Amino acid sequence: MQRRLTIPPPVLYSSGMTVGLCSIELYLPGSGSLKGKRSRLKPLLHRLRREFNLAAAETAHNDLWQSAGISIVTVANDAGRVYAVLERAVHWIENQHPEVQVVDWHIEVW
Repeated sequence: MQRRLTIPPPVLYSSGMTVGLCSIELYLPGSGSLKGKRSRLKPLLHRLRREFNLAAAETAHNDLWQSAGISIVTVANDAGRVYAVLERAVHWIENQHPEVQVVDWHIEVW
């Protein structure tokens, strides 16, 4: 007997929830290997999660030694709050982790 998966249609309603995504391009001077790159990114991502209560992951340039693309995501009920948290996290990286250079970043809010 074959089972079928039934997916209900999406529910369109305003939940008051706002999702924000920040994509950050990083330059890691002095990284000579992927292992060295990961050893610098792992503590950074962990601290971002802990300091700002958001999701953080390496999402681009996985095979490059000195470049990294990370994404951070947060959810709140106010778009201004979402934007402020993500922007504060970017500035925190610039100030607290001088060994990593922020090349570019952009925020999207839904």
